[in-house]
Amino acid sequence: MADAKEVVTLSVNGENHGGWKSVSIGAGIERCSRDFNLALTWKWPGSPSARRVRQGDRAELRIGNDLVMTGWVYATPVRHDSTNVALTISGRSLTSDLVDCGADNKPSQWRNQTVAQIVRALVGSYGITVLDQTGESATLADHTIQPGETIFESIDRLLTLSHLFATDDGRGRLVIANPGSAGRAVDRLVVGENVLGGDAPLDFSGVFSVYECKGQHVGSDDMYGASSSEISATVTDSRITRRRVKVIQESGNITKAMAQGRVQWERDNRISKALATTYNVQGWRQSNGRLWIPNQTVRIVDPIIGFDRDMLIVETTYTKGEQGTTTALKVAPPDGYMPEPDDPHKRRKIKKAKKGDNFEYLLPADWESN
Repeated sequence: MADAKEVVTLSVNGENHGGWKSVSIGAGIERCSRDFNLALTWKWPGSPSARRVRQGDRAELRIGNDLVMTGWVYATPVRHDSTNVALTISGRSLTSDLVDCGADNKPSQWRNQTVAQIVRALVGSYGITVLDQTGESATLADHTIQPGETIFESIDRLLTLSHLFATDDGRGRLVIANPGSAGRAVDRLVVGENVLGGDAPLDFSGVFSVYECKGQHVGSDDMYGASSSEISATVTDSRITRRRVKVIQESGNITKAMAQGRVQWERDNRISKALATTYNVQGWRQSNGRLWIPNQTVRIVDPIIGFDRDMLIVETTYTKGEQGTTTALKVAPPDGYMPEPDDPHKRRKIKKAKKGDNFEYLLPADWESN
């Protein structure tokens, strides 16, 4: 008999559906919308109740008692042969409309408003609730929708300048958060103990030695001429030994400080992505019974790849299949998600990493969440 804590239930139109042969549920801090894919197979001539689920139905998805997604059913493909029928149900969070749909607000420009105010205005016509976990109250001089961009692209562009990110939660809300704000995982990921496998592409093709941000700012009594029309900032990365230049053209009004923060974020984020690694573990829950979730910090001990450091869980995928229930955890060094305005990179000292960490020359060996 299946453990009740691991039972996946899809609730649609007042009915609960279960008995899935395969399950895939994904969520992450770098995407605005989580998704799911559920499948079952049955013999002729029976027909399960899940056949009554239709495209466009509003749905809730639970693992045990944990609500992991509120959203829409997008597809219900059916395949059959002479003896079997296979049904798949897939869908995405309520916030999926923000990913797919264009930003068409009128007016399309905001001046002297906070990040949260602008985000709420962008999503308002779609009825999406915005949860601001950051408490940030900084006011932006200007944010303007670019022609053809989606709502999420506009939000992402806005938040990148503010060093924040937007994701969703189990209730289908858009969440503005700081990296690491979900706390620390109870369990460590240790090769030889609870890790089934690891995959580290270690692809540095997106890393550069120089990052330059260019933009403009509307002139004022205190800021005029070239000081407003030609905003730029540059940062170098001495860890990259050959010349590789990345130029970022920022739209809207930006300040020198915003441009400087952008290039620092770009430099550190690209190193973090180059070191991103995926680990697979058995089950969907930690030893304390809580689900593995994105935006937690977790200690990684992997002598094969060469990690002995804290990482940020960037993405989780819960899977049920031939190997039972497993969780894929994409992790990355958190430094690239948490830049500071005064560029601590130039003066930070590398801590002595524990034996087995091969990447101390790229990032600090340890990190603690605030």
